[in-house]
Amino acid sequence: MTQPLTPAGAAPEAAPQSDLWKPVLLRSAAALVFGAVTIFWPSPSIEVMGWAGGLYLLGTGIVTLWGAPATGFPRESASGKLLSAAGSVLTGAGFALVLLHGDLLFAVVAALGLGAVGALELWCGLRQRRRHVLARDWVASGIIGLGTAAVLPFFISLGAHALLGVAGGGAIISGVLWVLSGLTLRHDARTGARKP
Repeated sequence: MTQPLTPAGAAPEAAPQSDLWKPVLLRSAAALVFGAVTIFWPSPSIEVMGWAGGLYLLGTGIVTLWGAPATGFPRESASGKLLSAAGSVLTGAGFALVLLHGDLLFAVVAALGLGAVGALELWCGLRQRRRHVLARDWVASGIIGLGTAAVLPFFISLGAHALLGVAGGGAIISGVLWVLSGLTLRHDARTGARKP
């Protein structure tokens, strides 16, 4: 049985579990892999853009849904509902991008998905400020998502490479944020497990 990591001032029902680092690191891996694809693919087609962006959003959505219980929030709580909604929005946007391809479609669907999730994460982070170990990460990730969503539509006319570059840039920034958070959580969980 996992022992909860209880940050100072956290309510016991919102205490994250010691395996919270797993979904956080998986989320960072999805973001960093997508970011690497956008950097190293010199001239992606519209189909590559749709598949790469769609799989990134789909993977991040699934990891968010899978990892929501590890945050310590019951699914019926306000924060639990926000995280589940964020995962559902990303999963839906990812499916849409995998199935449908086009510059305008990619920019609109990705911007709506990233913007909605950014707003949900920002709200969740602000609500849980000083009460949850991921609150600052949700705030930062929310701002990155909202920023990426706001910039994407301005690159529609520049094609797949530019759109992937913008989305990949946001993914790399958030991926680095989440990998640092995940490694910190993993270290804290192992240190806590060693204490009598």
